[in-house]
Amino acid sequence: MSILVFGRTGQLARELAAQGDVTCLGRDQADLSDPEACAGAIRQAKPQAVINAAAYTAVDKAEEEEALATVINGAAPGAMAQACADLNIPFVTVSTDYVFDGSGQAPWQPGDATAPLNAYGRSKLAGEQAVRAAGGAYAILRTSWVVSAHGNNFVKTMLRLGRERDHLTIIADQTGAPTPARDIAAACLVMAQQLMTDPGKPGTYHFAGAPQTSWAGFAREIFAQANVDCTVEDIPTAAYPTPAARPLNSRLDCTSLETVFGIPQPDWRMGLTEILKDLGELA
Repeated sequence: MSILVFGRTGQLARELAAQGDVTCLGRDQADLSDPEACAGAIRQAKPQAVINAAAYTAVDKAEEEEALATVINGAAPGAMAQACADLNIPFVTVSTDYVFDGSGQAPWQPGDATAPLNAYGRSKLAGEQAVRAAGGAYAILRTSWVVSAHGNNFVKTMLRLGRERDHLTIIADQTGAPTPARDIAAACLVMAQQLMTDPGKPGTYHFAGAPQTSWAGFAREIFAQANVDCTVEDIPTAAYPTPAARPLNSRLDCTSLETVFGIPQPDWRMGLTEILKDLGELA
């Protein structure tokens, strides 16, 4: 199988490279700030499917660089999707819970109205709209709170801070679920493979870990599994202001993904155990 992946060093791209028969393109080969170059890379490679695992992910910095974020997260996926539609091959791209405003308590359905609170969310929503406009056999996979043993993420930050301090204050009123990049990679590969044989499954889907928790709850589980002696104090989002507003409700309803593609929600606690093993924290 020939699957072209945009991204090489990010959390998701590294997991895709470890799991699938894929060709990963780094920024030196396909810079997402040049959408037409990305489309050209697809036309030249003529793969069986394309997965976009690259993105502008600096949420707070995007408040100052919204135009650049919108090219990378909006125009580039749209150009990729158009090239794939022209070649009649599947295109899978990853989006985010940040396209929603975080109101209410109910898990977000794929068809719910979007209203992003920040520039990053707006840039990802622009990408979704561009992909849908291109048509073809596409799949948009919204996910949340991505973690792995690679790059900078919440797990690594908590391990470092938890060993430096005996007490941390962590936000407890943002509710969602961590999602291991390893599980997202596996889901993307399954979706791409199924779309090759059944292109009648295009659409927007949700994929997140279970059960739901808060950032404070996630931190407690990290410390418990890694045997780090650090207490966690719950604080509200208002006590930790950031340049970009974060949604309070990041719960995602993942029913349609399992119904259409047979992909169940992963238990993020098991994924955390694997991450800690990869980091050498567990035997």
